[in-house]
Amino acid sequence: MRIVGRGSLRTLTAAFLALFLATVLATGVATYSASRAAIVRLIDRRIVTVSDELDDGLRPGDARELLARIDRLSRTRDTGDIGLELRDATGRRLGGNVALGRNLPPGFSTLRHRDGIAGLSEGRALVRDLGGGLVLTVVAETEPVDDFARLRLRNAIVGFGAIVLVVLGGTILFAFLIERRIARVRETAEAIIDGDLRARVPVDPADGAFAAQAMSFNRMLDRIATLMEGIAGVSHDIAHDLRLPLARLHSRLTLIAARAPTEAIREDLHGALAQCDDLLAMFAATLRITEIEGSDRRAGFARVDLAQLAHKVGEGMAAVADEGGHPLTIRADTPLFVDGDGRLLTQALVNLVENALRHTPTGTPVSIVATYRHGAAILEVVDRGPGIAATDVPLALRRFGRLEASRTTEGHGLGLPLVDAIARLHRGTLTLDDAGPGLAAALVLPQAKVR
Repeated sequence: MRIVGRGSLRTLTAAFLALFLATVLATGVATYSASRAAIVRLIDRRIVTVSDELDDGLRPGDARELLARIDRLSRTRDTGDIGLELRDATGRRLGGNVALGRNLPPGFSTLRHRDGIAGLSEGRALVRDLGGGLVLTVVAETEPVDDFARLRLRNAIVGFGAIVLVVLGGTILFAFLIERRIARVRETAEAIIDGDLRARVPVDPADGAFAAQAMSFNRMLDRIATLMEGIAGVSHDIAHDLRLPLARLHSRLTLIAARAPTEAIREDLHGALAQCDDLLAMFAATLRITEIEGSDRRAGFARVDLAQLAHKVGEGMAAVADEGGHPLTIRADTPLFVDGDGRLLTQALVNLVENALRHTPTGTPVSIVATYRHGAAILEVVDRGPGIAATDVPLALRRFGRLEASRTTEGHGLGLPLVDAIARLHRGTLTLDDAGPGLAAALVLPQAKVR
């Protein structure tokens, strides 16, 4: 089962927030620009109306009448914010209630505070040629109060900023709640992977849909646990129930072999005894794997030095390696501590060494290595034999898995599965890699916690 990781959830949240912020920013800019454009259109319409009123019925070149109209309009209360200026064709100012600091082009123009018109921080101007050498400029402010544009911008920022803060806070809270629930599922899954089939996701009735999901998940785990217990129980019962008849058969064959009338019959009985021993070893290994996977052995974990364990096993297996013509070397010079069961780790290393000695040609070297690599403690057995193809690794780790289809060689396919069970008990893994040539079988274990 694949659990959504913390990184992917945060990535999705960040992507959503980035998209939302971009949308809010674009909306804010568009809203501000639209409001400003609407104000400009209204002001332009107003100054066109005023300009048309001043030009209505005026004789071309009648500057005196136009100045009189400008004077009357300037005294009107509703047009007190309108600026008017009259110039001749040469640009000489003839009169008006404002004085422009620069010549404006015909048509509409935007004025700023730097244009020097008293009381005007921002506005619009319309320059019209009235004929007869008269040029009329009508000015209206676009800000009814000082710094109105800044106030409008501030209001937009505050308004949209409040929306951003609310959504941001809600998204972060939502992501936190989702991440916490995912963490509960992940912790439960990791506990089950570690062998605790009783672990379940906590259920809070107030969580609504999340509680329903947790209960469904727990019911699934209950069903899986029941099936696993049934399978483990069957294999355990079969192995346990067959051990006693096999032991009795072994004893009876031993007695018969002792009274055999001829050497040929005695040799046949010893062959049968060897097969009984092999069957007993197979059932013992099956029960051992079931015991390791089904019991809480971590309570008795202690600090184990893998370097010392490597030397101990290497010295004990040296004679067997010499008999098979395999030079056995040990590379474990630095103490390397893990928290674990020393007897089980010893058994795992012995199994790996025996596997290397059994499946490599005479004269090929075998090495035991204890080292620290990539943040983990490594207990490795390296040989120069035929190795195991990457596609055959799952078969090699399966119970009773045999790479040789004819099954004519020694063994019953439980050595590596037993080592794999011991590795998982120690929250580690068993890796089978190409040693180029040969096999590098490694127990990858977490280092002991600092005390």
